[in-house]
Amino acid sequence: MEDEDVIIGLEVHVQLNKLKTKMFCSCSINYHGDEPNTHVCPVCLGLPGAMPVLNKEAVKAGIKVALALHADVQSFTIFDRKNYFYPDLPKGFQISQYDNPLAWGGYVVIETEKGEKKIALKRIHMEEDPGKLSYTGSITTASYSLIDYNRSGVPLLEIVTEPVIRSPKEARQFLNKLRIILEYLDVFDGSLEGAMRVDANISIKGGGRVEIKNISSFKGVEKALTYEITRQRNLIRMGRAVKRETRHFDETNNITVSLRSKEEEQDYRYFPEPDLVPLYTDEIVEEVKQTLPEMPEEKRCRFREQYGLSDAFAKVLVLDIKMANYFEEVAKHVNPKLAASWIVDVLRGELNYRGKGFNFAYERLEPEELVKLLRYFEKEEITEKGVVEVIRTKLDRGGKVEDIIRQKSLFAIPKEEIERLCKKAIEDNPKAVEDYYAGKKQALNFLVGQVMKATRGRANPGETAKVMQNLLGF
Repeated sequence: MEDEDVIIGLEVHVQLNKLKTKMFCSCSINYHGDEPNTHVCPVCLGLPGAMPVLNKEAVKAGIKVALALHADVQSFTIFDRKNYFYPDLPKGFQISQYDNPLAWGGYVVIETEKGEKKIALKRIHMEEDPGKLSYTGSITTASYSLIDYNRSGVPLLEIVTEPVIRSPKEARQFLNKLRIILEYLDVFDGSLEGAMRVDANISIKGGGRVEIKNISSFKGVEKALTYEITRQRNLIRMGRAVKRETRHFDETNNITVSLRSKEEEQDYRYFPEPDLVPLYTDEIVEEVKQTLPEMPEEKRCRFREQYGLSDAFAKVLVLDIKMANYFEEVAKHVNPKLAASWIVDVLRGELNYRGKGFNFAYERLEPEELVKLLRYFEKEEITEKGVVEVIRTKLDRGGKVEDIIRQKSLFAIPKEEIERLCKKAIEDNPKAVEDYYAGKKQALNFLVGQVMKATRGRANPGETAKVMQNLLGF
């Protein structure tokens, strides 16, 4: 689907959901799982006479994101009213920013098959989240909608890219990288519903620009863009114009459906919000600069230098701040390269298989428990297969490492016992020995397999093969 005539720009709406209260009132934003319309007040319901008060912590969080994305934070910024009449806006307008946003520019670097690509950002601005509309079934078939204003007024950051994305895959890569950065900054929890929503603008050169609204997942963005590229190309092939419009992504059927003609900026009738004073940010910027954490690329370089890791391992470890922290806790006590190998190649895969993240690893396989397990492995008291078995058991049922090893008889067989079993395999299988001397190397695998069978997989296959070869005189 990658093609130079495809033009994609994204508007990413990010909830600053690690804060305690909403953008302009003191209502809690910890509403997930609660009854609809229970985290509301006159301000976020837009009742007459209610006055907004700006949440300073939201401004700090927004500036922190802007700095991390290499954007130019503006010294002077104001809020505006974005006017449009829709049921999820109780005031009939949204408090947002227009001419004087929080920041201009910036970029995010992604890794593509052709190497690194810098996705340029156009602007970053702050606004309040609308309420949530729910439908019985699909938006195209529902006879009514339900409105929950618990989300109304949650601090929202809109990150707008330049139209430099050339494929659905690039769009997904950008969103993945952006999410990693936001989680490093600790201003955002991507596991919460509605934490990141995307409006995607897409066109084929020469055709009208189509906006796909409110896509709620990275896979959804890729599917919606893939469908839309196909739809627009088919229209062009048939000689029909691609009209400028706003469409909705139907996640049930993986298609986009027309909602309305595309609004122009003048349709929103932006004007300065009269109930909020201008914001001067210079002092806040200096304060926030002191709180910026180590970012993924910096951590990646440090992992290579401090722990001697390959770039391949370092690159994967920094994809998740929780995984990076988990690794460092383990690497304090065992060989860092060994820790990286087991965490990246095995633990990460087992977690993905179960649909879990490293929060779950902290619960079921605490770093100190993995340290114990890897120490047994370093001393050759447990085989590689045994380590995998313990990790799987810990993730599925919990328990102590020592108890699992004993219960499953996973402690490695002593070398003396391995030698005895190798001698027995040689004595019991003269034909295999004859084949081995005749140059049939698979005979060695058969003999080793007899020892592995006798030990129920507890013997180390590599060490067993060495012992067997020594006994056979090779």
